[in-house]
Amino acid sequence: MSKKILVTGGAGYIGSHTIVELIEKTGYEIISVDNFSNSAPLTFDRIEQVTGKRVRNYEVDLCSIEETEAFFQQEKDIAGVIHFAAFKSVPESVANPHKYYHNNISALLNLLEMCLKYQVNDFIFSSSCSVYGNIDEMPVSEDSQLGKAVSPYAYTKQIGEQVLVDYARVYPQLQVIALRYFNPAGAHRSALMGEDPINVPTSLVPVITKTAIGKIPQMAVYGSDYATRDGSCVRDYIHVCDIAEAHILALEYLFDGKNESNFDIFNLGTGQGITVLEAIASFEKVSGQKLNYVMGPRRDGDVEAIYSDTKKSKTMLGWEPRYSLDEIMDSTWKWENNVKNNEVH
Repeated sequence: MSKKILVTGGAGYIGSHTIVELIEKTGYEIISVDNFSNSAPLTFDRIEQVTGKRVRNYEVDLCSIEETEAFFQQEKDIAGVIHFAAFKSVPESVANPHKYYHNNISALLNLLEMCLKYQVNDFIFSSSCSVYGNIDEMPVSEDSQLGKAVSPYAYTKQIGEQVLVDYARVYPQLQVIALRYFNPAGAHRSALMGEDPINVPTSLVPVITKTAIGKIPQMAVYGSDYATRDGSCVRDYIHVCDIAEAHILALEYLFDGKNESNFDIFNLGTGQGITVLEAIASFEKVSGQKLNYVMGPRRDGDVEAIYSDTKKSKTMLGWEPRYSLDEIMDSTWKWENNVKNNEVH
């Protein structure tokens, strides 16, 4: 019998791409929980277009323990959970901290309570490089000392990791991996799937492509006076399909009993620090479009520079990113044009 995997936030950007990778590369049965707070049911049509398979989704609010338990009672024998469901906009978290603390932490606690009650032991947590805060050590490794979180979003990820550390200590049956993403970007090679939030995007790459296509009249580069090579923030951009593949490797790492402790952390990045202006230059090169942007003031909650040490994920998970920055920009631009041309329904 094939293993049943629960993906929370399955209609979201990384969740949907991970579902596609799971369908294409494993024989697992995939089920999703997503209440469409920042995504659309249409995503499951896109997944079906790409894979030929319809994924069952339950429109459950994980902040409701009653709804969460009703789902677990209905779907028995879940072998593993990949927990994406969380709000993720840094600026929005600064403006509305309650929304982030309530959703991101309550959902995790409810999910863990049900996992313990229904004996679901293998758990992959969607974390973030934002847990490192502003630190001087570059590249950052999993052993780097965490700095002060500079946004409520980042703090929810620090808290989430600490919750999992404490649960793993008390409940030895739980097997947990936290994956700290750097900056997910890009779209599926089919151009049928990509980042498509209901709310206004705040991540750099979709802002670039939506500006280039005319959905955003002009974009701002937030900060020109950072101590970086061109004054703009430095980030580590990683293709979403590379991140999706890492989740399969992490899940199978647990299934195969390769983990030496029941809580572990892996960075998911390329190890390449790219400035905002370099990312714009890459987009202009692959698209042939001149981008309409202005230099603006720094944005609350942004760290100056961060990029990943990739040794641990390479050595222990056997994971290496395959896609370049230019390929990230090219795939996103194809996706953006596909949406505009009404080829995605």
